[in-house]
Formats: sequence, C-alpha cells, structure tokens
Amino acid sequence: MPKSKKRSNRGASTDSQFKCSSHRQHSDKEKEACEDITEGTSRLESSTTAKCRPYRQGGQHKSVQPFSDEDVSIETLSQCSNISDTASFDEGAEVDEEANLEEFEYKLKGLIDSMLDKSAKTRQTALEGLRGALTSKLLYDFITERRMTLTDSLERCLKKGNSAEQCAAASLASLLCIQVGAGIESEEVFKNLKPILKKIICDGTASLQARTACVTTLGVCCFVAADEISDLYSTMEFLENLFTTSYPKEETKNGFHNTHSTSLHMTALLTWTLLLTVCPASEVKKVLEKHLPKLPILLSCEDVNMRITAGETLALLFELARELEADFEYDDMDLLTKKLKALATDGNKHRAKTEKKKQRSVFRDVLKAVEERDFPSETVRFGPERMYIDSWVKKLTYDTFKEILGSGVQYHLQTNEFVRDVFELGPPVMFDAATLKSMKISRFERHLYNSAAFKARTKARSKLRDKRADVGEMF
Repeated sequence: MPKSKKRSNRGASTDSQFKCSSHRQHSDKEKEACEDITEGTSRLESSTTAKCRPYRQGGQHKSVQPFSDEDVSIETLSQCSNISDTASFDEGAEVDEEANLEEFEYKLKGLIDSMLDKSAKTRQTALEGLRGALTSKLLYDFITERRMTLTDSLERCLKKGNSAEQCAAASLASLLCIQVGAGIESEEVFKNLKPILKKIICDGTASLQARTACVTTLGVCCFVAADEISDLYSTMEFLENLFTTSYPKEETKNGFHNTHSTSLHMTALLTWTLLLTVCPASEVKKVLEKHLPKLPILLSCEDVNMRITAGETLALLFELARELEADFEYDDMDLLTKKLKALATDGNKHRAKTEKKKQRSVFRDVLKAVEERDFPSETVRFGPERMYIDSWVKKLTYDTFKEILGSGVQYHLQTNEFVRDVFELGPPVMFDAATLKSMKISRFERHLYNSAAFKARTKARSKLRDKRADVGEMF
C-alpha cells in the first residue's frame, strides 16, 4: 500500500509537472494567438472596417480561434471583393459603354472626312456607312454639332457625284432630317439642299434612279422640316407639275406620254400625296376638286406599279374627302367602281402572273375603301409595343418611313421622338428587365396559338381549293 501511494504521489507530481509545462505552452500560444488576432484585427479594420465577433453557439460564448497571417489576408481579400463587386461591375459597364461610344463616334468622324475624298468609290462607301449608322442608332447630339459639315458634304456629293453617289447622298439627307426631327436644324438642311434636289430632278441628262431618289428626299425633308406653309405649297406644286404630265390631253391606250419616266412620276405622286396629308382642310378641298376627276385615267397605265399607286391614292383621297364631309359623293362613282372591279378581277393573259396577283390584292382593298369605307387594318410590332395601321393616310406614312429607314424602322419607332410623334405613339417607353420578361408568352402558349391559326387557315383554304383531284380518286 505505501508503495502504491508513493507511486500515486510520483504520478501526481509528474502530472502536475506536465500540467505546468503544458500550461506554459498554452499561455505562450495564447500570447502568440492574441498578437496574431490583434495584428489581423488592425489589418481588417484598416482595410474593410470589419470587427471580430465571438462565435455564438447554443447561447454561450466561446473563445475566438486563432488564425494565421494567411487566413487574415484571405479574409481581408474576400470581404474587400464582396464590398466592391457591385460598384466595380457598374463602373466597368459604364467605362465599356463610354469606350464603345467613343470608338463609334471616332469611326463616324472618319466617314464624314471620307465624304470629301477624291475617290468616288471612297465617298460612296462613306455615304453608305453613315446611312447604316443613322438607321441603327439615334445620334442627335453628334449630328447637331456637325450638321453644317454634313450638309456641305452632301451638297458636293449631289453636285459632282455619279448616279450611285447621288442616290446615296439623297438617302442620307432624308435620314439626317429624320434624326434631327422637326425644328430649326432640319429646316436649315432642307433649305440648303432644296435647290440642288430640284435641279437634279429637272435635269434630263441625270440618271432616272438619281432623279427618283431626289424626289423622295425632297418630299420627306419637306414633310419633316417645312415650318412655313409657303414651303409646303411650293414643294407640292413642284411635284404636281411632275406627275400631272401623266394626264394626257387625249386619253390614249397607255395614259402616258413617256413610259421611261413612269417611276419618276409614280414617286412624285406618292410624295405629293404624303404632303397632302399634312395640309389644311381648305387646301385638301381644292386638291379633291382638281384631281379626283383626273386620277382614274392613270388606272389604265400599262405599268402595274403606276396602276397600284393611282388606286391607293384614290382610296386615300376618298378617305380625306369623307373626313371633311361625311356624306361625300363622287359624280362618276359607277364608272370608277366598274374600273376598280375590273382591276380587282383582272385575268389578262398578256400580263405576268405575279403582277396580276399583286394588282388583284391591292384593288380589292381599294374597292372596299371606295364603296364600303373599309380599310384592312394591320398591326406593326416593335419590341413590347404595337401600332395599328387603320387608315390609308397612316399606311402611306408608314410605308414611306419604312422605305427610308429599312431594317431600322422598328428601332426608330421605339426610340425616335419625332417618329413616335408622327404616329402619335407618345414619348419613348422604358421597360425594365422584369417587365419585359412578364410580357413574353411561354413557348407552350405560342405553340397553341400557332396551331389554332394553322387549323383556321387550312379550313379557310380548303373551301376555296379546287376539288378536281378528288374526282380522279372516284374512278
């Protein structure tokens, strides 16, 4: 027993020595840990102003676990990155956007300089490049600052350029006015280019394509920029003198003196009609009295496009006349409807199949407009919005802008304030991502809609389809 007690005392003394040594080791480690914690905390506070908090578990506080310098640096970096992630992303996006815009404007400046190059090919390439930029982007500030430079360059291209260059310059002039919109800036462009455009149109030696392009530009720039009513009337009179040469003194088979100029006269008639839509009621009344009796002569023209243009112009004039007088009556209504019915059911074998199909489709609508005051409404979608074309006036205006803007017409309908004002769409609408997502229909709903439309279309066509193939099966 005494031995065992000695052993136990020895073991106790050994244990106490071990505990003392381990206590010293722990105290040293705790000192080091405290120093590490102090150093780490100071680093965190200086970089992220973060504070060390005790880890809470089960409602009791536990001592903070020591961590190394490497852990401190990782923690610091992670917290710094978390705090600055959003800010850096926004700043990066803004920087990228500004850089892209600067690069885009730098290229445009180069194209403007190239408009004065000695090489005709270089000038034409520059004109086409600027045209593409103006159809795909709104550049109001950029253009306003350089409108005089652009106008002077366009004048030179129109005066000294070949046919292709004149066409490209005329098209760019229309886009320039549409970009700037109604105001002093576009009025200056119109007044500077108006004499040159008229000179090219009247020049019999100029190419027909260039003259036709200048007619369109003259009408569109007047539609956008003419602030004084005298400018509007003088431009309309100039265009009227062009297409009225189509009215023969004695009605002939073609109804045309010079079939070579058909496209020029047709474009003049379209642009003249466009300007008529913004005239006061008193002027519209005079035009109806003068041209309604003569326009049906053009329905006998051999050119299918001229016949279609004359028919659509007649439908628009009837629409304007009925807006002025609800009980408007045309004197030679029977003769006119007879002509329209003949064109709507034309089966002349000497005419091309595509021409007859196009003509019949248009004149069915024209006949309904003249007889029943009806218009086949259309829907134009651009982004989440839609526009209803429910009149001949709106159809002509949309077709004109679509011809000039091309694939960029939807973009301008969404963003261009002037274009939206013309079609009475109100100011541009801004949608966030969530709203745009909610507006989209699901793939399944789209599939159901397409299936129903396909079945309805098949059923409608089956009624009109020739059943002679079924007769062969009977035998």
